Amino acid sequence: MTSAEGSLGKELEHPPNGAVVVNDVKEDDEDDVPMLSSQALEALKEFLTEQNRELEAADDAEEVALVAEDWRLSQFWYDRHTAETVAAEVSTLCQALPSPRVSCIACPTLYAYLKKIVPEVPAQLLEYDKRFEQYGSDFTFYDYNHPEDIPSSLKHSFPIVVADPPYLSKECLEKVAETIRYLSIPGESYLLLLTGEVQKDLAAKLLGLHPCGFRPQHSSKLGNEFRLFTSYDPGARLNGWEKEF
Repeated sequence: MTSAEGSLGKELEHPPNGAVVVNDVKEDDEDDVPMLSSQALEALKEFLTEQNRELEAADDAEEVALVAEDWRLSQFWYDRHTAETVAAEVSTLCQALPSPRVSCIACPTLYAYLKKIVPEVPAQLLEYDKRFEQYGSDFTFYDYNHPEDIPSSLKHSFPIVVADPPYLSKECLEKVAETIRYLSIPGESYLLLLTGEVQKDLAAKLLGLHPCGFRPQHSSKLGNEFRLFTSYDPGARLNGWEKEF
């Protein structure tokens, strides 16, 4: 133990609630504020800095590592709360299925969090960015301009399909909707769509989707308001379906 640590040990106690109490400091007047020695202050500073470093490291360990966003590909990753919320919803849906299988269309953040939360559930990432080939057989190259240029083995094989079209255009959503219909099991699949508020009417028209109260957020804090639409009533989850007035 260094002399500074010894000094700190005499002057500080750590009660069960984690508060720091100053003891054994002689006061000439009861109204004087107790003062730590410079050595004790320095040791306390080092102790707190190390504690913060350990907490930050533990928090980072819970984060899912992703490649950097490429804005040229209109890539904007969900923030952690959004990714965990949607992944938890998909996990809940999986529990009600005899053979769960998830398709993630242009949403690599969700895929990564799914593999963290429910690694045993088969999930397929359809993505244009070939950096995600690192996921091996779970990766399928996907260009929304060719909505059905997908291996025939994937056709009508996913009871859960989640999509996040890369652009907020009518054309993009129309083509991604074609892909959703190609991958989903007709009349049976749970569909989730993450896209801008501006696509609300089109999402209802193309896929019969309804907006939920939950509002997705991105790490980059985009200016466009994003929504989560589903083909099923989630009940109290995802803050429920938004009621029309």
